Amino acid sequence: MLDRRRFWQGGLAAASVLCLPRLGFAAPISPGSKDVLLVIDVQNCFLPGGTLAVADGDAVIPVIKRIAPLFQNIVLTQDWHTPGHASFASSHPGAAPFTVTHLAYGDQVLWPDHCVQGTADAALSDHLDLPKAELILRTGYRQSVDSYSAFLEADHISTGLAAYLQQRGLKRVFLAGLATDFCVAWSAIDATKLGFKAFVIEDACRGIDTNGSLAKAWADMAKAGVQRIKSDDLRVAG
Repeated sequence: MLDRRRFWQGGLAAASVLCLPRLGFAAPISPGSKDVLLVIDVQNCFLPGGTLAVADGDAVIPVIKRIAPLFQNIVLTQDWHTPGHASFASSHPGAAPFTVTHLAYGDQVLWPDHCVQGTADAALSDHLDLPKAELILRTGYRQSVDSYSAFLEADHISTGLAAYLQQRGLKRVFLAGLATDFCVAWSAIDATKLGFKAFVIEDACRGIDTNGSLAKAWADMAKAGVQRIKSDDLRVAG
């Protein structure tokens, strides 16, 4: 699994994964009643002009909007931090963003203040426009605990998403959003560990790619059994 405490290490060793062909399918994938599109953190914060912007992050929106009608089930996640959250560098006197501190659950990367509850920065993009989405799951809202995965917070406490999907009888999770090498990757890996079949829609995601983190994320996802596809692999049933 991707090492949350040492994400910037070992990335270059995995860089060759980007040269590997993505998974090919004998037939298109037709999402059905037991599939869910999980859209990760398409918020103003992570889009151009936001406080923690992902380069080209807004390019995922038209792809997500194009494939969304193929899915009967859609779930969105929303990073939702308290003011002065423990993951903010500003909460640790003298600390700089992107350095590391130790919290009760382990090492924690310190980020610029971002996605503060109730601010425009934390809002889902107005351009996303997914009225069929039945659930918006907010993560990272506990003051002292960060959360990268849609399924498990940094202290390994469940967000409740797995139970929700299981109760609904959903089996396959198709992931899109931001960022590929952080919240998308950790969500996909946790999905497989929890018994779901996970697919990451590569062109519906964008990565940060710091010190080889994107290559490492793809390598860790492949090792976990996550399948890498393109939006063109998805088709209407029949």
